[in-house]
Amino acid sequence: MPTLAIDQGTSATKALVVADDGRVLGSGSAAVTVVAGTDGSVEVDPVELWDSVVAAGRAAMADAGSPRLDAVGLANQGETVLAWDRATGTPRSRAVVWQDGRSVTECDVRRDHAERLHAITGLPLDPYFVAPKLAWLRPQVDASATVTTTDVWLLHRLCGAFATDVATASRSLLLDLDTTGWSAEACAVFGIDPADLPTVVDNAGVLGDTTAFGAAVPVAGVCVDQQAALFAEGCLRGGEAKCTYGTGAFLLATTDRATRSANGLVGCVAWRLEGTPTWCLDAQVFTVGAAVHWLQELGLVAEPADLDRLGGAVADSGGVQFVPALAGLGAPFWKPDARGAFTGLSLATERAHVVRAVIDGVAANVAWLARTAGADLGAPLQRLRVDGGLTRSRVLLQRQADLAQLPIEVYPSPDATALGVAAFARLGIGQAVTASEAVGTWEPASVVEPSIGAAEADERLAAWRRAAEATADL
Repeated sequence: MPTLAIDQGTSATKALVVADDGRVLGSGSAAVTVVAGTDGSVEVDPVELWDSVVAAGRAAMADAGSPRLDAVGLANQGETVLAWDRATGTPRSRAVVWQDGRSVTECDVRRDHAERLHAITGLPLDPYFVAPKLAWLRPQVDASATVTTTDVWLLHRLCGAFATDVATASRSLLLDLDTTGWSAEACAVFGIDPADLPTVVDNAGVLGDTTAFGAAVPVAGVCVDQQAALFAEGCLRGGEAKCTYGTGAFLLATTDRATRSANGLVGCVAWRLEGTPTWCLDAQVFTVGAAVHWLQELGLVAEPADLDRLGGAVADSGGVQFVPALAGLGAPFWKPDARGAFTGLSLATERAHVVRAVIDGVAANVAWLARTAGADLGAPLQRLRVDGGLTRSRVLLQRQADLAQLPIEVYPSPDATALGVAAFARLGIGQAVTASEAVGTWEPASVVEPSIGAAEADERLAAWRRAAEATADL
């Protein structure tokens, strides 16, 4: 019998009904409205978020002919938090999205602890992560409210569990990267009692039953979105890497041990199965799909397809550089106050050059992160698997291959995250025994090879890096 896999993302929830052989039998989706403010706020309505989970799941079930399910899996967006009433499940605040930067003050007052927190958790002290958001939100709500990441609340609504998966927990600045349990020392830095935190669970295993989509069915797979995609794409061994191009771009490289980056990346848990963890290095570009939406809002493109129609109409960006820091710079800079920038504009700059610069800027940022991951791993990446909506852009894929100097393998489905959490759910109910069996085999939809040499790639990356560093210093 099939699994219902739910990917609760930043701007939408996608659900798939997945057969035990990995075939997609039905799909559904529901939008989530993201509201950004000039004060750095980025929020969603939790009621709309929950409704999107139910609506997407039920739509997928209807599309598949309402089959009987074996299990439900839930992927979540990671660092988004809210306050809620544990007795009733009622939200007590809006959900503060992972892009929200208002907790920067909570980081500033804890700068003396940054080095020690990195040593414990593998994470830099940055408002992107969970603990600063918890510290910022807690004083603004009633003391009786529970403040957690959204996955905890969704799981509570689905099946009554008060739990978070280990990969999501590793995004909190509160988890010990070595033991994969809550760190009392890290919690004390943020004034949090570990006893108030949810139970940290494996990514595969039954947490309880849900009736949200019909007859009672076990919730058996849970994971943060990017690690679920890493799993789906079969990056099971150290040194294998993928990049997802969604609202942001997220490059993850699997490691065989807990790794603290020496170069500004993030060390976290990839997954834990039967108590045995696998780790990964993680790097982020916060605005990628969001940058395309921004181009649409400005009227520079009418739809994402215009990226190739306009950006592919010119040989290059005409000397224009774009730094995709519209919501700050993530790894390896960690400059939450940085802002996006174009450089090299002239009277000869055309709309197509601006669009091409956005494509090239995203590809350059990801390429730099790929090189940085190789430096931390002690050997360059050999290939990069990719997924997400923007992989439809042939111009982006070619520029990515060129600048990274890697073959780019395109995952054959736009729904790697949902397929990954479906694989965890199959493991959770014993439908699969090993990780490789749960993931199955797949062939790339396409492979894009570099079309320029290493020297030219180095020159182009160096020019982008100069623009990024100038932006970071503003």
